[in-house]
Amino acid sequence: MTLLLMTRLLAAAVAVMLLLVHRVTAHDAELILAVVAYTAGSLGVLRAVPRLQLAPAAWLADGALALALVVASEDWRSPFYVLMLTALILPSTGQSFRRALGWGLAFAMAYLGVAVYTELDANTLESTIRLETIATHLMVPLVVVLALAYAADVLERLRDERLRSERLAVESERQRIAWELHDSAKQRVHAAHLVLSALQGQVEGAQAQLVGHALAELRAAGADMDTSVAELRTPLEGRSVERMLEERAGELAPVTEAQITVRGSLGELPAHVAAHVYRIGAEALTNAVRHGGAEHVDVVLARNGSAATIEVRDDGRGLPAIRRPGSNGLRSMRARADTIGATLSLGPGDGGRGTSVVLSLQTDPDPGSPKP
Repeated sequence: MTLLLMTRLLAAAVAVMLLLVHRVTAHDAELILAVVAYTAGSLGVLRAVPRLQLAPAAWLADGALALALVVASEDWRSPFYVLMLTALILPSTGQSFRRALGWGLAFAMAYLGVAVYTELDANTLESTIRLETIATHLMVPLVVVLALAYAADVLERLRDERLRSERLAVESERQRIAWELHDSAKQRVHAAHLVLSALQGQVEGAQAQLVGHALAELRAAGADMDTSVAELRTPLEGRSVERMLEERAGELAPVTEAQITVRGSLGELPAHVAAHVYRIGAEALTNAVRHGGAEHVDVVLARNGSAATIEVRDDGRGLPAIRRPGSNGLRSMRARADTIGATLSLGPGDGGRGTSVVLSLQTDPDPGSPKP
């Protein structure tokens, strides 16, 4: 839209200047008003209703109005020729390369029809200069379409490559962290558990209670690490966030009596965004099951244009007044939210009972959708 805005304003200014300094028709003043109205109206409508920028019907109407100005100027060598070319910007950048090329050919043929209507005939083409002029005028729309469509195609490929690189980087980092958790931290936790287990039968009273509490914490830490390693090694490629959360809910079902429901959809998200969104949702879901004592856990995903939200709410005991020692789940969730520019909010659930975790983010309106 920025390219269209700049070029159309410039082309309109040039057309108005030519009409002011050189008499074209007997109604040049009306043509100036028509140019101003066309430029302001078309740009205003496209900015006010963004979806029209990708609507072929809007492109067709825009092109027809531009060609109508050429007809009104009564000459195919019109001062509105450059202004007419700006009608090719959105069709060239808003669809596939082949369709854009077809649109350019159709536009060139429409301009040829306008040229014939405005007295381009065989006698006119006997002049070498005029023959070259009309040939150039017919070729320029094709050149404009080819250049813009090729540039748009290259940018799309660069975007895909950037997303692929981001996905590979995320996968590589997840694998590295999983190895470190499994090969280092988990082994140390296991060793500490063995040491305390050996002491359990040798102490009594309050010390025995402390050892038992420490063993329980180590078992919970080991379980958390197993969950983290499994999640880190789970590939997201080809699966949606909602499907991954459904699978995570299925994994938690055997170890909890809570009823877990996952509903809604976030649609398609960039790979690195989907990875962080899933991790946040999975962490919130795991916390509700393991620490919240909930009977019901609802995971609700919603998408409205560029706005996406995921809410995990439960009817458990709610957030603790003091964070558990060694608990980094909330910190990790906030860090992931910051990484993708999302907002994470935590608070009481419905009726003040339980916990509600809401992640809100902005992304592309229709990511990955095919061009029309």
